[in-house]
Amino acid sequence: MTPRVQCPAERCGAVFEPPAGWLGRNVHCPACGERMTAKPHTSNIVLRERPSAVGPEPAALAERLPFTVLVDNVRSLWNVGSIFRTADACGVERVVLCGITGCPPRPEIAKTALGADEMVAWEYHADAGRALAGLTARGLRAVALETGPRAVSIDEIVWPEPLLLVVGNEVAGVSPDVREACERLVVIPMRGEKRSLNVAVAFGVAAYAAARALDRRGQVVAS
Repeated sequence: MTPRVQCPAERCGAVFEPPAGWLGRNVHCPACGERMTAKPHTSNIVLRERPSAVGPEPAALAERLPFTVLVDNVRSLWNVGSIFRTADACGVERVVLCGITGCPPRPEIAKTALGADEMVAWEYHADAGRALAGLTARGLRAVALETGPRAVSIDEIVWPEPLLLVVGNEVAGVSPDVREACERLVVIPMRGEKRSLNVAVAFGVAAYAAARALDRRGQVVAS
């Protein structure tokens, strides 16, 4: 299901379902001609739960960690697919897609997810700030993968639990209001001239570090 978009022009405000490939792009409103970014309308849409544990797929039986990911305005559908694939591999419980982030089913997402988008529960929220507030109200503890004065190195952070890891736009990063609402910031140390990684790659580094810490903690508690 493709999220609906709304024209930002006060004289228009038309809400419509965009043609394939419109989300995240600069387009013209079909009603009034206003140039706009095709950003999802403000309503929340919950779209897919995990497959039933009763079935032939071993992945459907995989135990999940107390670990949710919030994807804030990631433009590339290939990055979204890669995030799903890594999320499944790390035992992430749920992926929360926000803003202009594309949602399955999209062939570009499927190409890099390789079926992981059908194994990990996900939902869509137009407003990342509201989504974050709702998740933290349920007890999740938010950590943004982002630079800043209060950022802690990935080598030093004690990952909170249940974890909500927030990743942001390829260029702008995590939205300022979302970043400020997060309990902690975590940064991946860089040695090169370029001071950042592709968002899907950065998520992979952070997700594996968090998953290993949560898994070890769970094993200690279980024993």
